[in-house]
Amino acid sequence: MSANRTEAPAPVCSVCIANFNGKTIIEDCLNSVYSQGFNYPIEIIVHDDASTDGSPELIRERYPDVKLIASEENVGFCVSNNRMVDVARGQYILLLNNDATLFPDALQTLFEEACARPPTILGLPQYDMQTGDLVDIGSLSDPFLNPIPNLDPSRGDVAMVSGACLWIPKALWTQLGGFPTFFHTVAEDMYLACIARLRGYSVLAIARSGFKHHFGKTLGGGAVRNRRLATTRRRRALSERNKSYAIVLLHPAPLLQLLFPLHVASLLIEGAFLALLKRDFHLFTSIYWACLTSLWRERQQLAALRKAIQSTRKLNLVGWLSVFCPWPHKLWLLVKHGLPSIR
Repeated sequence: MSANRTEAPAPVCSVCIANFNGKTIIEDCLNSVYSQGFNYPIEIIVHDDASTDGSPELIRERYPDVKLIASEENVGFCVSNNRMVDVARGQYILLLNNDATLFPDALQTLFEEACARPPTILGLPQYDMQTGDLVDIGSLSDPFLNPIPNLDPSRGDVAMVSGACLWIPKALWTQLGGFPTFFHTVAEDMYLACIARLRGYSVLAIARSGFKHHFGKTLGGGAVRNRRLATTRRRRALSERNKSYAIVLLHPAPLLQLLFPLHVASLLIEGAFLALLKRDFHLFTSIYWACLTSLWRERQQLAALRKAIQSTRKLNLVGWLSVFCPWPHKLWLLVKHGLPSIR
């Protein structure tokens, strides 16, 4: 395998790694890329998002072949990845989290699958770094765009694959417009996958190879620990806001007219219930009310973007719903794990 910064030969794949204060984990990530059994040229690009832990210095010293983009200000996951893809020279892009490590045959598996198909977003089985348990083989979705882990290896078509390890042709990324910068962080992978599906492209999870992923290293939480769902206020706020944006932007009109009032009502009920139970009114205002006020504040931008997205839609309603499950996933998580721990 070759990882270089020269103009020749042109890389087949550009591995793009967004990093923020990942000094203790990014070496494992980079080493897993350098250890790939892949006989085609690649390039490795790291965008450092104004880290304060010495990450850029470590990368410069120990990985001189890596193309490092060092940002002077923290711009978030979406902008970080957009910047890397802009300068990437590979035909294919692999977005890889700094807290993820690839199986040795991951690139070869993705490349072979990509060569056998028209332009497609691809993902691999995701495993928990601590336990080794299978987390998902891509995800389905409920109507409110909450991801539902797919554990069926025979199912290829999914609603989304994790942005922690997401393969996409660069030309398709450019056509789709990349990540929406106003998302900042969280749910951008779901948005990209949904846009691709709406425009007639497939989103597939390959049941072979895989990657391991630390959960909660970036924003904290977002994972089940000791049979409890643990998260942080910031992650929950970003998740609720961005999923709400996506509902407005992506659902076909008949579905949006039905679901949006239910979504708003569920946010108000959930927020009030948690705030009363935990005796913390700021929980309601900082997450749920902030989400609704953001929807109102950005209504004109969202309306214009929705019009542009829906005008290019090629997938009919039946096709759109083919990767959706009707039962709200939050209710299932509540029954299985109880109330989330929100720090």
